[in-house]
Amino acid sequence: MTQLGARVVAFLMVIGVLLLGGALPANAATSTPTAAATSTPTKAPSTAPTGAVDPPTGRTWFGPDLDWGSDAPDGYEGRLGATPSMYGVEIAYPVDGRAEQQFLRSTRAAAAQGAVLVVSLVPDQSLGSLTPADARHANTLFERAHRQYDTQLLVRFAPQMNGTWVRWGQQPTQFVRAFRTVAKQVHAGDSDARMVWSPSYGAGYPFGSSAGRLADLSATDTEKLDTNGDGRLTAADDPYEPYWPGASSVDWVGLSMFFFGKGKATEAAGRDVPLTRNDVPASDEVAQRFAERWGYDQQQPRSFVDRFAVDRDRPMLLDTGALYDHSLGGAGELQVKQSWWRQVFAEVRETPEIRGVTYIEANRREPEAGNRVADWRFAKAPGIAGSFRTDLQDADQFVFGPVTDRVTPQQGAAATNQQLDTGGDQMAWIVWLAAGLALVFVVSGLVGRLVPSWRYPDDGKPGRDLRLDLFRGFIILAVVITHIEVSGPYSYLTLHAVGAITGAEMFVFLSGMVLGMVYPLGIARFGEWASAIGAWKRARKQYLVTLAVILIVFALSFVPLLNTDAITTFTDRGTGLDGVQAEGRVYDLYPNAMQLLAYPPPWYAIRQFLLLEMGPWPFNIMGLFVVLSLFIPVFMWVIRRGYWWALLVVSWALYVFQAVNPDFKPLNSQFDAVFPLLTWQVVFTHGLVLGYYRRQITRALTGRLGKVLIGVLICGYAAFLVYVWAGDRFDFTPTPFPATMYQDLYNTAYQRVDLQWGRLIDIAFFAIVSYAILTVFWKPVNAAIGWLWIPLGQASLYVFVWQVFFALVIASLPLDYGNVWIGTAVHTALILLSWYMIRRKFLFSVIPR
Repeated sequence: MTQLGARVVAFLMVIGVLLLGGALPANAATSTPTAAATSTPTKAPSTAPTGAVDPPTGRTWFGPDLDWGSDAPDGYEGRLGATPSMYGVEIAYPVDGRAEQQFLRSTRAAAAQGAVLVVSLVPDQSLGSLTPADARHANTLFERAHRQYDTQLLVRFAPQMNGTWVRWGQQPTQFVRAFRTVAKQVHAGDSDARMVWSPSYGAGYPFGSSAGRLADLSATDTEKLDTNGDGRLTAADDPYEPYWPGASSVDWVGLSMFFFGKGKATEAAGRDVPLTRNDVPASDEVAQRFAERWGYDQQQPRSFVDRFAVDRDRPMLLDTGALYDHSLGGAGELQVKQSWWRQVFAEVRETPEIRGVTYIEANRREPEAGNRVADWRFAKAPGIAGSFRTDLQDADQFVFGPVTDRVTPQQGAAATNQQLDTGGDQMAWIVWLAAGLALVFVVSGLVGRLVPSWRYPDDGKPGRDLRLDLFRGFIILAVVITHIEVSGPYSYLTLHAVGAITGAEMFVFLSGMVLGMVYPLGIARFGEWASAIGAWKRARKQYLVTLAVILIVFALSFVPLLNTDAITTFTDRGTGLDGVQAEGRVYDLYPNAMQLLAYPPPWYAIRQFLLLEMGPWPFNIMGLFVVLSLFIPVFMWVIRRGYWWALLVVSWALYVFQAVNPDFKPLNSQFDAVFPLLTWQVVFTHGLVLGYYRRQITRALTGRLGKVLIGVLICGYAAFLVYVWAGDRFDFTPTPFPATMYQDLYNTAYQRVDLQWGRLIDIAFFAIVSYAILTVFWKPVNAAIGWLWIPLGQASLYVFVWQVFFALVIASLPLDYGNVWIGTAVHTALILLSWYMIRRKFLFSVIPR
């Protein structure tokens, strides 16, 4: 046969096998959505938006207003030792790109704890320049958050608007207009957000002219603010009513009430009175404030609570806190702060209208403290945090979290396993692909006898097996194709022509097998201890490269025009274990990454980084390889001494233990949600043993008895699947199996994360058939595609690292992802680019292969 003829035959044969699904793994990506289907997917709790959430009757939400630049809910929860029911975040309005990212990060972080989010919209331009378009954009974000996380939002627009210390202060006409504009958009949308009108406590009003507000009031504003009609703006005027937007615009009323460390009522709100010492609040200060008596030159006739919460039948949100200046003497910090929060708790119990309490949890410079850094934190250290938690619990008034659906990073990692689809029959694919492979296996036996010159030239010498390299090259190609989410024939094959085998399983299995083959060569050359050191160094390199990829992707998130969200978040396609109810939910796969930029970075963020609890979703299986690589010297030490059976016994024991205890996680790493370590190690250890004893096993299986047994098992497995399929299709009971065997088979035997028994059988089935095909048809296959697949397979880990950045770049380009021609061109270009980079050994010294 001519070389051209051989190439043509090989090409046709490869296409035929691909169409049968025999060589192309389903969803070769480590965590990629597939179009695979199941007959009866697992029912999950509904994650669709369920409407507004309110505190239970007679109870109150609570939580901190965090400094999100240096703190995060995970850190706060750890310090407090309990989960709050709400968090506060301040973002710029109109919402620009930076503010949008801050909002989304805080939304995801709050959702991870099932907490309500209080969003303070802080105008960063004049109120008169704010437009309905600004409000529509903000509401779009609110709707997105509610749709994705079912998060309850309280929108606190331009708080403390009656003060002079904010740029939007004491402008009642423009404030009311701007508030109503935002409220109109929120109420017309489906975010179920609640608008909060929140002035500052009125003692000291009109608060002087420190910000120049009183000097340039318009005639209209002067008339509105002069509530007693004496022609002047004085303490005798109402500090609240001029700013009221109207009942139709306000869902909650709020009040900011802070203790600035000054114990006297006449000094409590004044910036002009220097703070010289830390004083304990007067024993009745908070009660007097709620009665609208503390600090007023002229007493108010009625309290804020009565006027706006009771009379207008609105729940109330209290924003509070107590300042402490560590540079001054006086009372101790716990004494000052505990006195304040205990008074607040007492008033909350006596005021059922208060349904939420937020408090400042930050260090920040305060004019009231002479522009020095003041400490507002209630949960800053174990002593104070413990006392605060104890008093919260003893108050028996406050609701601890979660109060809404929790969307955790662990759920996000698990969601990257998208494989269920109620619109098809996944078992039919498994059945007929198994039948097709069994037929090809039988045919390969005949071809092996008729055309022996095509066989793999196995000379019996130890070393690399190019068949495995070629096969691994094919798998890594499927990884690249699946993670580059554009349309085309490549994507169709990887997402549709599938059985129960994915690239992840074969990637792990073949990695173990190749290591089982080559590791003994290192021992023979360098000795056992040197080889072990080399293996651990390789594991260290894999780990460092993994950390580097995580950091590089995080750094790239600050580069304009790069869509890093494509790989640092994951959008549920409704085909995960939570079903269609979770479709559209976006999971954050970089929890607390921003805290790595804090100085010093908090330990919880460092821990999540070092333990691989964050990272891009196309890369999550890398953690599994890092951990398994650490055990290679130990595994090989046992195997070389003939105790392979003991290793497999332990491996199966761990597999069974994980199956019986599915919630047990030895690690909290991102990969463990999709590739549970104790489950997936069974594939790797079997690969090691098979690779080490490959010659012996091959001789046994190619002997007369071995061929008969393998043939019976291959054909028997395929026949079993066809038999139970026929029972369902033609409505008869496939005795001795139950009538529901076929309907139940996928969910009881072929679930991917758990590597159920059907998938384990399919790994062996697929490996044997593929090995036989490549052995018999080696020369035409190698001539047609070996030039591409073999180099890729020999550097598969290298390609796996690069595909993360390929996915990022393509996701950032303005492409028509549904265009078949563009998709085909993109996939082809990236495949050839990977091959060229390997040929040029680009960064081989840095990136493991």
